Amino acid sequence: MLFDLIFGSRAAAARACSLCCAVLAWPAAPAFAAPPALPLFDAHLHYSHDAWDQLPPARAAALLREAGLKAALVSSSSDEGTQQLYAAAPDIVLPALRPYRQRGELGTWMHDPSVIPYLEDRLRRFRYVAIGEFHAYGDQADTPVMRRVVQLAREHGLYLHAHGDADAVERQFRQDPQARILWAHAGFDTPERVAQMLRRHPNLWCDLAFRSDHASDGKVDPAWRAVFLAFPDRFLVGTDTFTPERWHYVVPHAQFSRAWLADLPADVAEQIAWRNGERLFGAMRAALQR
Repeated sequence: MLFDLIFGSRAAAARACSLCCAVLAWPAAPAFAAPPALPLFDAHLHYSHDAWDQLPPARAAALLREAGLKAALVSSSSDEGTQQLYAAAPDIVLPALRPYRQRGELGTWMHDPSVIPYLEDRLRRFRYVAIGEFHAYGDQADTPVMRRVVQLAREHGLYLHAHGDADAVERQFRQDPQARILWAHAGFDTPERVAQMLRRHPNLWCDLAFRSDHASDGKVDPAWRAVFLAFPDRFLVGTDTFTPERWHYVVPHAQFSRAWLADLPADVAEQIAWRNGERLFGAMRAALQR
């Protein structure tokens, strides 16, 4: 039942489980022979209430710097975590507004009208570059709450950081054909299906958070290599610190990312590593810092 809520279907849950196992099996950092100087734009981090209780903002910010991150897209449950981390590292953190006020709302938020005044209040009080990461599968993306989220993103010029299946992404684009969507975890979908979605939607980008099927031992999977070479401007790396323990992976994940990126042509590696993030969010980042 829990995986159904998180991943939307048993099949998606099974794929995600296999990916999780692969992530947990990553080799230790010294096994990677990666160029340490390559900066990274981490497009998927959370700093939720249980994380800030265990990891103070100053220490979390230090980990981001230790990982060599040029920037990081951060959201949290509740938004207070994002604001704390942004205050600690305004030169790195790009705030995203998550609809969840606490853990446990992942599978219910899209049916809860009280989410909307919460989001509207935060948008009045603070500045963001995206709404999300939020979970919605299939027709969950068509609820009145979800529709208003798409409207709010359009009204405020924000990206949508969407965790869901291809059906949910399609529904969001039908609501707003000009929406800009960052597809969390590339939908936990196959490289072939991801390529199909990217061909169809020029305003769709993918983060690769919490999956390692695209590379192992510093080598890129052939099917994913074809997609990366075809769409070098549409992918971003990400760690996904969805539990406090995942913060231990921030630095090793950066090393893992540099290792497999080194197996790609240098210009493609740089785009996925940080240039795509800078191109998408650079102007918004500059506005935040003014």
